[in-house]
Amino acid sequence: MDSNTDRNADLAHVRNIGVAAHIDAGKTTLTERILFYTGASHKIGEVHDGAAHMDWMDEEKAHGITITSAVTRCPWRDCLIQVVDTPGHVDFTIEVERAMRVLDGAVIVMDAVRGVEPQTETVWRQASRFAIPRIIFVNKMDRPGASYDRCLDSLAKRLGGHPVPVCVPAGDGVIDLVEQRYWTFSGDRGADANCGPVPDEYTALMTRHRESMLLAAAEADDELEELVLEERPIAPERLWAALRSLTLQNRIHPFFAGSALRNWGVQPLLDGVLKLLPAPLERPVAIARRPDLDEDHEDAHELVEMSPTGPLAALAFKVQLWEGRRHVFVRIYRGQLRPGDKVRIGGKGFDERVARVFEIDSNSKKRIDLATAGQIVLLAGLRRATTGDTLCAIDHELLLETIDLKQPVLGLAIEPEFGRDEAKFLDVLAKVCEEDPTLSFEEDQDTGQRILKGMGELHLQIVFERIQREFKLSIRAGTPRVMSRETILGSGRGSVSLNRTIQLPDGKEVTMRARVVAEVEPTKRNQGIQVSTEPVFVPDTITPTADQLAAIRSGAEDSMGGGPIEGAPLQDVAVRIVEVELFEIGSTPQALRIAVAQAVRTALTDAGGCLLQPLMAVEVTVPDENMGGVLGDLQSRHATISGQESDMGTTTISGECPLVGLLGYATRLRSLTRGRGQFVMEFSRFDVV
Repeated sequence: MDSNTDRNADLAHVRNIGVAAHIDAGKTTLTERILFYTGASHKIGEVHDGAAHMDWMDEEKAHGITITSAVTRCPWRDCLIQVVDTPGHVDFTIEVERAMRVLDGAVIVMDAVRGVEPQTETVWRQASRFAIPRIIFVNKMDRPGASYDRCLDSLAKRLGGHPVPVCVPAGDGVIDLVEQRYWTFSGDRGADANCGPVPDEYTALMTRHRESMLLAAAEADDELEELVLEERPIAPERLWAALRSLTLQNRIHPFFAGSALRNWGVQPLLDGVLKLLPAPLERPVAIARRPDLDEDHEDAHELVEMSPTGPLAALAFKVQLWEGRRHVFVRIYRGQLRPGDKVRIGGKGFDERVARVFEIDSNSKKRIDLATAGQIVLLAGLRRATTGDTLCAIDHELLLETIDLKQPVLGLAIEPEFGRDEAKFLDVLAKVCEEDPTLSFEEDQDTGQRILKGMGELHLQIVFERIQREFKLSIRAGTPRVMSRETILGSGRGSVSLNRTIQLPDGKEVTMRARVVAEVEPTKRNQGIQVSTEPVFVPDTITPTADQLAAIRSGAEDSMGGGPIEGAPLQDVAVRIVEVELFEIGSTPQALRIAVAQAVRTALTDAGGCLLQPLMAVEVTVPDENMGGVLGDLQSRHATISGQESDMGTTTISGECPLVGLLGYATRLRSLTRGRGQFVMEFSRFDVV
């Protein structure tokens, strides 16, 4: 399929899919096979050799993991598949979040030995948030202890999914339950996929799983249910159509199987992508908001149908520095884009011009003259568009649903190794923080230190390595600093009477007067900040102006910048402005804003504060003989153990632990288990430790 054919491919023959999973489940290995078998790549690059096509960054090759989402495209049958290979490590979960926001379907890869793992749960939640249809590839079926049935069960029990077997592993091949055929793989790296009758020794296996599939497919319509119950023959095309309909509605999750490393099971999965996952036109119509209209206006929302005609609507989902220059990844939902087009950044009031448009293949790009709805492309020339921005037509401004960004939980004090690099240091950090919205950089007002915050130790380590390699800048880093939050212990009340005289620049004196009563109380965890500004006004003969009401709201919000203990960001607090006394001309908006802020801060102090630390959901897998020592060590780190599961000589310990107790834990775990233990963690919530 040549480039022109790619660009003009009918949307019905396009699939935008992501490959997502827990770390080390085999996502990148699977993607490498997809590229090889579709002809998009002429060789298979192995992750363990540092030669994977999709892991192109030096840091990815060195660490043997995927760090950044990589986009590529490949032909299969008569379709064009755009594939996004996503990271599996929790520190880089924003890459999965961004990808899920713009994809139409997903392939979730599961380790056949370990089944559902912690990051599997995370990517599953992310896919569910955007209602992404998904199919499952059970990988590593060649390993001892692999169990297809256990993976089916774990998806249902731990994720609440609806697993339906479609391709079942058998020997060195897979059984296609719909076609009732047996796939084997031979030739150069498994490139020759051959179909034949199912061998007699696998008939019972096929019959058992096919019955499960037929009963699931029967949910599609009454006529098919009748055929299944009467055990009458059903054409494969009819079954594929039923499974497709249910998959697009997220009522079932079809299962495939194989071993990407051993080169079997990938071609049936590719067929499943085409037959079961949606084309762009089959996804629900996007809903956009008109920023120039109030939220409750009847025309405030607009349906954005996936079409090459109509005003442009595209979502910028990633910023990346490429060859030292700023580029923006976008998904086009409506309209077309050409080099030289002028676009508006929705809701931000400025316009930019697209200099160049590129197709992407991992770390290479190719200029094109036209991008249309359904495509994921790379744009150069946009200096201000960032993650989550909507690109729209100049005369038709829209806001698409944005991307939920995670707050960083770990910080390091950093400085340039050489004083002469100060200006370069600040410029480089601004660039990397713009590229990765889960990074933030700020100066501590108390100590004067520069703090770089991220999602974890590995996240920050990779950032330092990239800065050294890409920008030739050496950085010194201090010890890790866990980012805390604050809340209040109980209810509090604050009353402030403001009576202040200030002198204006022209020499005149103005008296500011106001009296405000505010109350605060704690809320449940993860409820955020709730502000109510509907006070009783005294005297009731004075009607507050719109500016005064806005000032009261602003004053309440001003006071929530930090908690009463150490000024950390507040959360889980409800604020209510109870009473406001107005004094004619003395109660200016400025006076009210100051009085409200002081009253709320007084109420916060009266309530008493407490620190919240990030709690991490952890899962530690260790040999049975080391379980006692590991459990004792976790408890010394203030971990709460919620469960244990033993299987094949190993025990998996689940629980929660403060992040501060997990700094450097990987080294300690290796010491306790002679290098055989492993653990993963995922941010759970901020809470009292």
